[in-house]
Amino acid sequence: MTFVESIRTCFTKFADFNGCASRSEFWWWALFNLLAGVVLGIVSDKLSLVFSLVTLVPYIAVTARRLHDTDRSGWFQLIGLIPIIGWIVLIVWCAQEGKSPNKYS
Repeated sequence: MTFVESIRTCFTKFADFNGCASRSEFWWWALFNLLAGVVLGIVSDKLSLVFSLVTLVPYIAVTARRLHDTDRSGWFQLIGLIPIIGWIVLIVWCAQEGKSPNKYS
């Protein structure tokens, strides 16, 4: 999946927590959010905050679908609330290759 396809898919499925998301879809979306947040933060902090709030639900949805692709529940995102260790675990899980036969396909 390309950068543009990933962004289009994430905005199209902005509140779809069912199904799976490929690694490329998730990581392109994460890169888009990082770059846009930094650029908008340079322009205006308020604009960056608005962008972050607008993309919060799509980010949670694509992360849930990515965890589904690794055969985990989307609720495992809550592990990210644990500082440092939770973030590392979530990054490792999202970087893993998807499991083709899983219960979320």
